[in-house]
Amino acid sequence: MQQVCADVAPVVGTGVVADYIPALAKVPIDRFGIAVQTTDGDMACAGDAREPFSIQSIAKVFTLTLALEHRGDALWSRVGKEPSGDPFNSLVQLEHECGIPRNPLINAGALVVADCLVSDHPRPLDTLLQRVRSLSDAGVHYDDTVAESELATSDRNASMAHLMKSFGNLENPVKAVLDTYCYQCSLAMDCCALASAFSYLASGGVHRGRASNTGDVVRIVDPARARRINALMLTCGTYDRAGEFAYEVGVPAKSGVGGGIVAIVPGRGTVAVWSPGLGPSGNSLAGVEALKRFVSLTGWSVF
Repeated sequence: MQQVCADVAPVVGTGVVADYIPALAKVPIDRFGIAVQTTDGDMACAGDAREPFSIQSIAKVFTLTLALEHRGDALWSRVGKEPSGDPFNSLVQLEHECGIPRNPLINAGALVVADCLVSDHPRPLDTLLQRVRSLSDAGVHYDDTVAESELATSDRNASMAHLMKSFGNLENPVKAVLDTYCYQCSLAMDCCALASAFSYLASGGVHRGRASNTGDVVRIVDPARARRINALMLTCGTYDRAGEFAYEVGVPAKSGVGGGIVAIVPGRGTVAVWSPGLGPSGNSLAGVEALKRFVSLTGWSVF
């Protein structure tokens, strides 16, 4: 891990922060953290791995997991399972396809998933926070400043929500859906907590507490659902760079414009990286390079 930090140091600080969200524009671009948790619960971290950050679109995997618990395969009548090939906030594709988003990991798809949570849970944000805290073994919270900043600049997401509402693909008022979506994106946690929270997808749907804690085992999803969520992350998790990411890195992953990326290596463990400087597709430049270097050094891959 120290080798990865040293190797990616020249890339840290390059790219641009997500300045279209004012609160994220203030995040120092020179940060880099990495954490790995094995399926046995062992944790290793380096760099700024203990500094909390806004996970943004990474939260879409948590909300998808919750929505599938209530909706099951019926969810797929409202959102697809195909890579978009377009930017994560494309309106053109959404209108062309009659308000059915390509997948649940782009913004439009995540809005449909948020709509399901609003319908299925009396207090959806409390349900989400409780779930993520139970998985992370560490402090997780909503960053109100980030959430308010997102809500103030959510015109494009609101446009997508209204468009889907016009096609009958939202059950709830746009404002309720948008509020839930913006707050889920504001979830703040560090790399260590993030690696722990995604461990159920590396362990066939089972979450194991860290070895230093109780080591309790809890089933979150069945093995088939874990495989399918991982498949969606591999094909859709890094926006319109998903094919290139799969080619270069070779593991399921989900990125967020806060600079985080979490990667899943089934049967081995999870890797969480964070560096706020983004490339053209909204993925952390140093984060992608770190994962490329990590899989090269370890041989961890699904291929």
